[in-house]
Amino acid sequence: MNEKKAALKILKESFVGTMATVQQNKPHTRYMTFFSDEFTLYTATSKQTQKVDELEENPHTHILIGYEGKGMGDEYLEIEGTVSISDDESIKEKVWNKHMKPWFSGPEDPDLVILKISADTIRLMNKKGEEPIEITP
Repeated sequence: MNEKKAALKILKESFVGTMATVQQNKPHTRYMTFFSDEFTLYTATSKQTQKVDELEENPHTHILIGYEGKGMGDEYLEIEGTVSISDDESIKEKVWNKHMKPWFSGPEDPDLVILKISADTIRLMNKKGEEPIEITP
């Protein structure tokens, strides 16, 4: 399987990863649930969160996704990207699922925003002990 296909497989099968933002000039990382459309990622959040404030100041992010916890050699992705914050109804509908109900009343919830991550750099990590492989989105 080529590297691009391997990366897309990871994104299709992995939903939870870490997302770093910058808070007071220092990294701030949290677990997030991601949905992918090829190499574009989406994640839902409330417009009242710290991460939204941080991303409005600095829209750059770093994401780790795909690690399965089996040990050395697990393939995963490092993604550097730029985030746009959207309250577009069509994107909310696209991302909405029943698992979001504990936090939001539905896709029309006024606090719901979608973070759209456009990948700038993608690296496939730990592929059979090889050096990281850069993938063009």
